[in-house]
Parts: sequence; structure tokens; C-alpha cells
Amino acid sequence: MQIIARIRNAFPTKFGLPRQSGLVPELTSTIVFEPAFRVAEALRGIESYSHLWLIWEFHQAIREGDKQTWRPTVRPPRLGGNARMGVFATRSPFRPNPLGLTVVKLLSVEDTAEGKVLVVSGADLMDGTPIYDIKPYLPYVDSVPEALGGFTEETAGHRLAVDCSEEMLAQVPTAHRETLLGVLAQDPRPAYQQDENRIYGLPFAGLDVKFSVRNGTLTVVEITKEEDSHEHH
Repeated sequence: MQIIARIRNAFPTKFGLPRQSGLVPELTSTIVFEPAFRVAEALRGIESYSHLWLIWEFHQAIREGDKQTWRPTVRPPRLGGNARMGVFATRSPFRPNPLGLTVVKLLSVEDTAEGKVLVVSGADLMDGTPIYDIKPYLPYVDSVPEALGGFTEETAGHRLAVDCSEEMLAQVPTAHRETLLGVLAQDPRPAYQQDENRIYGLPFAGLDVKFSVRNGTLTVVEITKEEDSHEHH
């Protein structure tokens, strides 16, 4: 298969990414096509759809020399990292074929120096993620109102109150403020780490956001610009 496009957004690492698409609608991403696929005709008619399916690769989950190994069970983070579930009963990135499936909202189609790009919201993909296919979401086919959510229904409503001072929030570019608050409310900590004394660091939009969590409230303790040395890695 060929990579047709890559995602661009404010998340340089997996840490802090929404667990599923649509959880943080404020998060916008741009889909930039690879040179061979920058053909305007390939997008003709796409504006008439409100949502799209993305088929993509968990490229950070592939370890060199490890592509042929897989495990039949995984430990879903939302179950505390203790209970095991079958890999095909989860959305774990560690799968026989490391493919992800995501629904995003199409905000606009824009002309740029890199050809037409798609601006979407709600993606749960980190910056640079390879995309293998894009398909329209068809509400009369793809939506199943009576579908059951398995173990995910037990943890779907997990949100934190976010305490971030105006002074610290002012250090975040205006366009990213609502996104950051939405991401923090989703509790970006690994589910098996519940240490109230720990300070966590979230790389986001060229910033390093430090926070702690206690009694259901996430408190932002520091926001700094990432060091120049990080940007060249």
C-alpha cells in the first residue's frame, strides 16, 4: 500500500492525544497529500460530506524488527492497565497490522503551496501520521444507533476539571487554547499512573505543559516553550 497523505497538528508525540476521534472537537488537523496524490480531481465532491473516514498507520507503534510479532491479548489503558482483553476487542496500536480507523469532521478544503489540503477536526492522530485512505462517512450506512460499546462504555464519561490561570493560558497561542483545555479535561495521563504528587509534561504546539492531578482536578503548574534542542530532533 502507498501512503497518500500525512496529518499535521500540534501533537509531536502520542502523549496527550485524545483516546478516540471526536472527543476533543476543538483539535484541528490538516491532511497534506504526498506529491504523487496532489491531484485536485481526486477530491472533487468531497465538500458535500460533513465527515470522513481515515485509514492510517500507528507508525510509532512499529518497532524495528518487531513487525511480525503480535500478542493475542492487550491491557487497555482505560481498564487501569490490569485487565486483559483480546486485541481484536480493543483499539490498541499493537496489532498484527498496525492500522487505525478514525472519523473526522471536514471543516474545509483549502488551496496551498502543497496542493489542496483538508482541514479536519476531532482527529486522534499525532503529527506526521501516515494516511493510507480517505473515504466519505455515510450516516445512513455507517451509523448504528443500537450498537454496544463494550468495556469502553464504563469509562466514556471520564473528565477532569481543569485549573489553568489566565497568566499561564496567555502563553498559549489563541488558536490553541480551547484545544489544550479540551485535551487536558480528557485526562492525558496513562490510566495506570494515578500519583497525585507527580508532575506530568505534555508536549503541545511547541510548548511544554506541566500539570498535576488531584481529586478529579487537573492543575496546570507551568507552561514553557520547548527548548530549541527539542525542535531539531
